[in-house]
Amino acid sequence: MEYKEEEKSKYEVVLNKYNTDLSDKDIQAKVAAIIEKKVPENDTVEVKKLLFHCLDLTTLSTNDSEESVMKFTEKVNQFDEEFGEMDNVAAICVYPNMAEVVHDTLETDKVQIAAVSGGFPSSQTFIEVKIAETAMAIMGGANEIDIVISVGKFLSGDYETMCDEIQEIKDTCKDNKLKVILETGALESASNIKKASILSMYSGADFIKTSTGKQQPAATPEAAYVMCEAIKEYYEETGNKVGFKPAGGLNTVKDALIYYSIVKEVLGHEWLNNKLFRLGTSRLANLLLSDIKGKEIKFF
Repeated sequence: MEYKEEEKSKYEVVLNKYNTDLSDKDIQAKVAAIIEKKVPENDTVEVKKLLFHCLDLTTLSTNDSEESVMKFTEKVNQFDEEFGEMDNVAAICVYPNMAEVVHDTLETDKVQIAAVSGGFPSSQTFIEVKIAETAMAIMGGANEIDIVISVGKFLSGDYETMCDEIQEIKDTCKDNKLKVILETGALESASNIKKASILSMYSGADFIKTSTGKQQPAATPEAAYVMCEAIKEYYEETGNKVGFKPAGGLNTVKDALIYYSIVKEVLGHEWLNNKLFRLGTSRLANLLLSDIKGKEIKFF
């Protein structure tokens, strides 16, 4: 027990370097101002092309099969032939058992292979299972891994277990990117979102991500603002650049423009590329293409 108290204090020391006493109302006001003033000026074809290039094209359905994932991947292959003047999506994101199907089907090395892992979407399984699943996904060809924090452990103040899991999974990933999902809709407050962001980055996250899309509310602009502020402060404190990924509930082009505007205002131009900014969605692919081309396109 003494060991756990000592470990917990280590995480409290980290958190004390940052302002985690946040006002939800204050954040709502700041986000509303960005949406009102900045989204209209960012509504351009060039921005939409960048947003398309930042997509993690995702299929996480109960009825996914080798055949359906193969067809999904083949569409990404065909994109370069039909829209050669545009940059392709950033990644294809699938369940871990489908990483090998994507790897065997994908013809371009510019599109990454992401797999959800670690007992996605609840994270309610043994750490040994989380590590094994992650290792098997990477063996299958995944070079990016998306996991969910142990939300229950975090909310009960057991930062040690939550952070140890992230560190162990990152060790398993080695040089492959680890995206850590906070499931912000379950975190109850802006202060908790800020704390979870900092602890995830401290534990080795290469990206922090809002949501699984399996729980409501999913991504919100307010959560995104808090996470981007955490990324900025963490970079100023450590020199480490961590990426940001909103996911879940991105239904319209305006949604994408809102997240772009928040990243631009809080983190600046350095983060406006698909090495540090991703959007987890599939439905936005056709909507962005349609806006870019000025006509309805149902390619994906």
